Amino acid sequence: MAVAALTGAVLALSLPLAARAADIYPSKPIKLVVPFAAGGSTDIVARIIAEGMRSTMGQAIVVDNKAGAGGVIGTEAVAQAAPDGYTIGMATVSTMTINPFLFTRAAGLPAKLTPVANLVNMPAVYMVHPKLGVNTFEAFVAKAKAEPGKISGAVPGLGTLGHLLLASFNDTLKTDIQIVPYRGSGPALNDALAGMVQLMPDQLPSAMPHIKSGKLIPFVQASEARSPELPNVPTFKELGYDNLNQLGISWFGIVAPKGTPAPIVQRLQEAAVKAAHLPEVQKRLKTVGASPSNMDQSQFPAQIAQESQRNKALLDRLGVKPE
Repeated sequence: MAVAALTGAVLALSLPLAARAADIYPSKPIKLVVPFAAGGSTDIVARIIAEGMRSTMGQAIVVDNKAGAGGVIGTEAVAQAAPDGYTIGMATVSTMTINPFLFTRAAGLPAKLTPVANLVNMPAVYMVHPKLGVNTFEAFVAKAKAEPGKISGAVPGLGTLGHLLLASFNDTLKTDIQIVPYRGSGPALNDALAGMVQLMPDQLPSAMPHIKSGKLIPFVQASEARSPELPNVPTFKELGYDNLNQLGISWFGIVAPKGTPAPIVQRLQEAAVKAAHLPEVQKRLKTVGASPSNMDQSQFPAQIAQESQRNKALLDRLGVKPE
């Protein structure tokens, strides 16, 4: 009996530490770092997912907003955290595939993070001020071509996703929209609402209040299918512009510090994906114009790599250098 007990103890001690840690994980609340301010699209999605993961993980998921430097500060906080599964972070197109080429301090961040899951997709919508006098894609393109250089578009800053969207629109449609960079989405949207600039692409949640009020008119969206909120607005995909469609679909995922044990990463992935597909979570995502991702999660690292290559090429073409 004593020999058997001793043998069992030795075997238990010989188990990899990561495996034993995963057996009891999670045993306390998990911090989910959002690298942007409260109230934005990333924060909204994070709080919806966190509530769903409370049930699928069996622990509270505490959202911690660490905004600054275009998402770099919060992403750094995740990369520098202990790789034990108790600090994870929201990842976006910007933080993982644009910032590393836009900010010098962000250059090595993706290599310090482990992709866990791509959870949510969110469409972008292109809107014009009513005084421009157009309300369809065809009418906008015709006017832009007839008046080269006279239509201006607001973007949150040089090298941002909004900048890439308008620059790619110009390249693809052979238009000459003047791109006006602002210091953030707020000032850009304010001038678009005032008619100081005539065009702005934006994510659907922040755009919808202004569309519903009639202050901005949507004419095309980047989405796999027409949004239920905008059933009369075509997608780039159905118009035959797949490149613009893919570029305009934002995704939101979860990353963990590099070195997080594989069993813990798998536990997080399974719980997060399950949470994103809970009926109540899907319902809440729908209200903000988002939907759960159905991608094969094993492809998430490859998706980040491919989009990083694409976005670096776009930034190089635009001549945007890292700050």
